[in-house]
Amino acid sequence: MSRLACLWVPLFPLAARLRAEPELAGEALAVTAGNGAAAQIVAATRAARRLGVTAGMTLSQARARVPKLAARNRDSACERAAQEALAEIAERFSPRVEVAGPGLLFLDADGLARRFRPGPRATPDWTPERELGRALVAAARRAELPARVGIAGSKLAAQVAAQSTAGSSSSPGPLASTTEAADDAEPRIVATGGEARFLAPLPLSRLAPELRLGETLARWGLASIGDFARLPAASVVSRLGPEGAELHTVARGIDPRPLLPREPPLDLAEGSELEWPLVALEPFLFLAHAALDRISRRLELRGLGCARLALELTLEPTGRDARAWELPAPTRDTKTLLTLARLDLEARPPGAAVAAFLFTATPDRTRPEQGTLFGPPALSPERLATTLARLFALLGPDRVGSPRPIDGHRPERLALVPFAPPAAPLSLQLPSRGGVRPAPGSRAPDGGKGLLAVRTLRPPIELEVLVEPRPADREPAPIHVQSLACESNDRRPSIAGAVRIAAGPWRLEEGWWSDVPVTREYWDVELDAAGLFRIYRDVATGRWSADGVYD
Repeated sequence: MSRLACLWVPLFPLAARLRAEPELAGEALAVTAGNGAAAQIVAATRAARRLGVTAGMTLSQARARVPKLAARNRDSACERAAQEALAEIAERFSPRVEVAGPGLLFLDADGLARRFRPGPRATPDWTPERELGRALVAAARRAELPARVGIAGSKLAAQVAAQSTAGSSSSPGPLASTTEAADDAEPRIVATGGEARFLAPLPLSRLAPELRLGETLARWGLASIGDFARLPAASVVSRLGPEGAELHTVARGIDPRPLLPREPPLDLAEGSELEWPLVALEPFLFLAHAALDRISRRLELRGLGCARLALELTLEPTGRDARAWELPAPTRDTKTLLTLARLDLEARPPGAAVAAFLFTATPDRTRPEQGTLFGPPALSPERLATTLARLFALLGPDRVGSPRPIDGHRPERLALVPFAPPAAPLSLQLPSRGGVRPAPGSRAPDGGKGLLAVRTLRPPIELEVLVEPRPADREPAPIHVQSLACESNDRRPSIAGAVRIAAGPWRLEEGWWSDVPVTREYWDVELDAAGLFRIYRDVATGRWSADGVYD
């Protein structure tokens, strides 16, 4: 018989709210359904229940007993995020996970207990399945979800075991739906083959039959699941039909339907509805930081990073504002993601008060890190991705990337593509002793020996050039070069001096078919004190510029 584990979060709407607002855990808090004073209490914290607040009360009745009762309406975004986080926890242990309801799921536990071995401090009641249950409870607690675990051979038995008060394993005990969710609740284990005996004392309502079948079973004088399970299967089928036969199978501790694994969503979402609409940016960023931190922790569990971040704002009274950011590299850095949101919101305010928000992260694999035995240490992919994302946030999406040449003649033409550095070399490659090779497209004015390389100046430095008068059939050659005044913090070289040697011109024409053609005359000039430069004159405007220096 297969083994199933049930992971259950008591008072799930309350647990989902406290996961988004953990600072309210010690307050008298109630989660309501509905609007206005007629809203009904769905769940309440221990502090509120001690003061007499119970599920089913209206908000007015609850505040008559507790005037300072804090109330939060049920938040579908919080509950969806908490449900996904709970399923991701289960998927860390088993790939086959079925979501059965809010805060309730089942996972295939076959073979999982083999991963656990007793330690030196193991208690006498230690079993591999009990250790599996404790590991599930601990993982859920780290995700701020107080869960309980039951393990059995059928879904109903595992669910009842999880929803039973921790303690004796001989009887189910009172259900925990009206009790406090204890963080240290021990997992409940039902022995293999003992599911029918475990379910026998429970009332028939735990089978969740239809009303018609419930009335029929009551007229038969049946009071418990055990009474129903002892009936002959053929008689049940002939009198109650297929529905009764399925319930009879469940009552005997057998699942008539297999586990239906869920399909994990591609994106991760976190958000919440706000208690009151926000206009200022700082209070919103405080809540956004908590949501992005939860996304980062979920990404870390998957071993992935955020490649695309989207934000959807619900505006007051109506309207929506959606925006998204493509990151240059997947990252899990919360501060970087928050900076992206802050800079965009500062540049483009939503224009109305924000009533709710939802962050959606598209995950992707991070660049793997591989150490080398003899080569230089590889750069940490996580730190590289974080640095690129911060540059992306500070400088803008059109100013971060890796330059690539474009098919054309002008040397300054380039495009930005996503930065994807190659893997670390397998061995350390020493530079060639024959000198530095010229850059692609550059000239070596030393007779072609290839000992000099041109370093491009971006942007070009504007020049004032004095030219030598020549006959009409020859191009005027520069005889003195002087760079124009530039900013004090400009670290580019200052160009000034008389020309000792001038080689050129080389004529460049591009875009002659367009409305803005480009025609230039390039010269390589050696100055008496400043060095060797590549300069050009724009034929259309007559302006001189330097766009390269030879090293």
